[in-house]
Formats: sequence, structure tokens, C-alpha cells
Amino acid sequence: METNQILETIRMVEEENLDIRTITMGISLLDCMDADVDAACEKIYQKITTRAKDLVKVGEAIEMEYGIPIINKRISVTPIGIVASASRATAQDCVKFAKTLDRAAQTVGVNFIGGYSALVEKGYQGSDRALIESIPQALAETSFVCSSVNIGSTKTGINMDAVKLMGEIIKYTAEASDMGCAKLVVFANAVEDNPFMAGAFHGVGEADCVINVGVSGPGVVKRALEKVKGESFDIVAETVKKTAFKITRMGQLVGRVASERLNVPFGIVDLSLAPTPAVGDSVALILEEMGLESVGTHGTTAALALLNDAVKKGGVMACNHVGGLSGAFIPVSEDAGMIKAVENGLLNLEKLEAMTAICSVGLDMIAIPGETPAETIAAMIADEAAIGVINHKTTAVRIIPASGAQVGDMIEFGGLLGTAPVMKTNPAKSTDFIQRGGRIPAPIHSFKN
Repeated sequence: METNQILETIRMVEEENLDIRTITMGISLLDCMDADVDAACEKIYQKITTRAKDLVKVGEAIEMEYGIPIINKRISVTPIGIVASASRATAQDCVKFAKTLDRAAQTVGVNFIGGYSALVEKGYQGSDRALIESIPQALAETSFVCSSVNIGSTKTGINMDAVKLMGEIIKYTAEASDMGCAKLVVFANAVEDNPFMAGAFHGVGEADCVINVGVSGPGVVKRALEKVKGESFDIVAETVKKTAFKITRMGQLVGRVASERLNVPFGIVDLSLAPTPAVGDSVALILEEMGLESVGTHGTTAALALLNDAVKKGGVMACNHVGGLSGAFIPVSEDAGMIKAVENGLLNLEKLEAMTAICSVGLDMIAIPGETPAETIAAMIADEAAIGVINHKTTAVRIIPASGAQVGDMIEFGGLLGTAPVMKTNPAKSTDFIQRGGRIPAPIHSFKN
């Protein structure tokens, strides 16, 4: 039996693109706060490079020993908007923090570091606004830093002043650098233990240092569904659930081994199905395997609902500590099946928005024409936030305004970020709506005390 399980894992790795998408070390920077910006930056650099000095080495050793690819080794830190508040940081001061994170990430050899973040779902505190205004420069002048801003929650409603500002910031970020917007996420209901970039940050309710694991494996799920072609949805759901169980078990193993070797507590396994541009490693192809001619056609949202639910049920059976986002990601640029559907005119922003009511996150890695007004981008953020706030789920927007590009053009990002077709936005203006500002109140079901 054990031999069969080993052979099955080898086959899933070699033929079905199974991997550990990331091991992410979360590091608290609360004890690095200082009234002096330079002193705080030095404390941050020393803590990160001390805590994470062996992260990459341990990850590579686990890969060699177990034969399981670990694609990314990453770090998440306490939201810098909180850390910077002790020094009453200006926008330029915040850029210093970003460059410190970047230097620390380069020193320890990780792929990305997340946490250049602000939590402003109910309003600005301390240096939150300064950090947000610094994002275009910070992402243009760093290589490894990822940024996120939480602008709403089910408990508080939606901060429409922050939504308006983020529409402008995304435009400025696109103008400042080609890749900046690919490293910037706007959230509602952001979670504190997400290991995936660009939205990872280390929440203040977390331990001082933890290891979180993000697993993947759309190719494995698709291959499993190929064996039950034509069967009822009861069989489909059971098949996905069993497959997710196996994938999560592997993630838990890697997390526990990494935790022991790094002498850091094990946090969670995020069992999100995260696609890549690799052939067959696509969430869209899973949905099509259920019987859809193309993702985007009628029935797509129902198929995604089944997939998301079955993945979570299988994961919680396999691991006591499931967290992060967990479910299925639908980033357009990173999923070959999604790209094909957009190119064929079968998947548009309106259908993607409907799908985000079901999936793990939201409008992710979507290119739009560079001339799109900031108010239109802000309105897209507001729509996604509303879906999250009303439905008690995390939603996010990672939009890339492509300078000089027109609808149908292809934008190259490279690596795991893939290629994005420029998608059409609604031409009707949302300017007066966004200019109102204030807060959209929390829904009535948020009041549970």
C-alpha cells in the first residue's frame, strides 16, 4: 500500500504538475517598531535575515529528499502601515521600509516578500495613507516586495475613500513600472495567514514566526476527473474531495518537516488550486472536464462552486489547520484555459465577476486598457468588495492597466505570471458614484454580538 502511494505521488509530480506552490515564513515586526525610521529599518533587516536565514536551504533540502517540487520560498511580515506608525512615517519614509524588505529578501534568497500593506477597511491610522501613496514608487524601486491594501470587511463595510484612492494608485503604479501592478492587491476581508502573493501579510493575531504552506495541483484534479467522465455530480464531487485530500496531506507533510527543521511553529496549509501557464495546469480545464465546452459559458459558476466546495471538504479532512484562502484561484494571465476563453470571446469581465462570488479570491491578474479611468478601476474594486462583504468571503482585485495596449492585445509578464489578454471594460462612467466617498455600511448580518 505504501509503495503504491509513493508511486502515485511520483506520477502526480511528473505527469500532472503537482507541486508545493510555496512555503511562506510569517514574521512579526511588531517588536521592530521605533520612533526613528532608520533604527526601525535596521531592526527589520536584522530580524528577517536572522529568522529566515535557512528558509531557502531547508526548502531545497525537502525538495531533494521527498522529490516534491517547492516552487517558491517566501516571507510575509506584519503590515508595514502598522510598523511605520511608530515613526509617523511619510511616504518617503515608507519607501525606506520597502527597500529594507527588498534588501532582506535578497539576502536570504526568497522569491517574494509580502506585507507592504495597509488595513484601512474603516479608516486611516498612523502612516496608512502615507504607505498607500508610496506604493507606486516603492514597487518601482524594489524587486521582491509585494503590496496589499484591505479596503473593506463584512464587519465594517467598505471604505469608499480608500477605494477611490486605490483606483488612482493603481493607475500611478502602472505608469511607474511595468510589473508594479502584478505585485499589488486590493482586498476585502483579507486573511492574516495567506501564504500566496501578492496578498500575503503576517497578521497581528499570529505567532511571532510561523510556517504556512500553499499547495496546488489543478492538473491532478483534472486527471482524476478524466477517469469519471459522464458520471453524476455526486461522483465528481467525491472524486475532487479525495484528490484534494491527497494533495493536502502532501502539503501538511512538507509544512511539518519545514517547521521542525526551522524550529518555527507550523501554521496552516492553504489548499487553493493555483494554476500556472504550464500545459494542463489549469482551473479552467477542470471546469471544462465537467462538461463545459468552454469556461465562461452557462454553467461555469455552478461548476466552480462544486470544485471550490469539494476542495475545501477534502482539505479539512486531511489537515486540522487549513487556512489562508483555500479553494480555487481564477487568475486570467496564469491559466492557459482562461486565456483561451478570453481570446475566443467566451469569457468576459462580467462573467469573471460572477465567478468571483464562488472562487477563493476575485478579479486576479487581469489586464485592461491603460486609458481606463481611475474611477472605473475604483468601481471594479467596489464591486468585488461588495461581493466579499455581503457573502462573508475574501475578494480581491489585481488589475493591470496596460499602457498603450488595446483590447485583444497580449501582455507578457513571464514566469508564473504568464501572459494576459487585454480585456474590455464597460465604457459607461462611474465617476459620480466614486466621487461620493464615505463608507458603504456593513450589511445587517454583520451585527452578531
